[in-house]
Parts: sequence; structure tokens; C-alpha cells
Amino acid sequence: MQFLNTFSKSRISWLLLLLCIVFFEGSALFFQHGMKLEPCVMCIYERVAMMGIAFAALLGAIAPQYAIIRWAGLIAWGYSAIRGLQLSIEHVGYQFNPSPFATCDLFVQFPSWAPLNKWVPWMFEAYGDCAKVVWTFLGQSMPQWLVIIFAGNLVALALIVIAQFFSKKTNTIRDM
Repeated sequence: MQFLNTFSKSRISWLLLLLCIVFFEGSALFFQHGMKLEPCVMCIYERVAMMGIAFAALLGAIAPQYAIIRWAGLIAWGYSAIRGLQLSIEHVGYQFNPSPFATCDLFVQFPSWAPLNKWVPWMFEAYGDCAKVVWTFLGQSMPQWLVIIFAGNLVALALIVIAQFFSKKTNTIRDM
């Protein structure tokens, strides 16, 4: 735990998180533009959740040695990962338990103050079907992989958060 405590206070830990998210976002864009797989509304919302983790990584990288900045990054990371997990679980439901009564929206709905699909349509415009499985790897669809990725983020986050309560010197639980 002492290692994770020290590691979370270094910029490299936050930049490593950012690098992972850049890889996942790059993969999504490759699937969309390189393989011509049409993203659905849920795909776009999951993409935004990934970008929330990227924002958290950038926030944490500003000054990870300061508890307030580090905790703000951890909270943003947790919120984004939880929302991403919720969205990807819902998306898996659309794919494997289809129902005419439970479908995703036809169009993405962003707040009027941040219409991402209008600002950056090549990244945030949805035109695919949420219930359609268009890609699998090792028997898992893309949303199933996103469940694994977001859950993995939450496991990593939990370990880092627990490590925040362990002192560098004594390796015991310390006061905040």
C-alpha cells in the first residue's frame, strides 16, 4: 500500500492513467473511422465517460503531491468510472436482452451549453443501433469489454484510495 500511496503522488501515475484512456479513445476512433463501425448513442455516452477519466487524469497530474488536487482527481475518476460502468451495463442489456420497451435514444442528448455532437460531430455523433453487436473479441462485445475496462478502473481506483490512508513512514493508517 505504501508503494501505491507514493505512486499516486507522482505525475507519472496520472499520466499513465491518461495514456490508457488515450489508447481506449484512439481504439474507439479507429473502430469508427478505420473499421467503419457506426457508434450508437450508448457508445457516445460511454466515450464521454472515458473522457471524464481523461479529465480526472489531467486534473490529478496538475499537482498530485497536494491532497486537494489528488482527491479531486480521484473523485472525478470514480464518478466517471461509475457512470461508464452503469452505461456499459445498460448497453449490454440492450444487446443481449432486447425489448421493444427498453431501447436507447435515437439521438445523443447533450446539454445546450455543451452540444458536443454539434461541435465535434466526427467524434460525438451517433448513427448506429445500440442493440446490434457489430464487433466481438474473445467472445465479448464492445460494451462487454467496456464493462471490464470500467470495472478495472474502479478496482484500481479503490486500491489507490485505500492507499491514501497509509503513511509513507510507518506503513500504518494515518489521519487525513
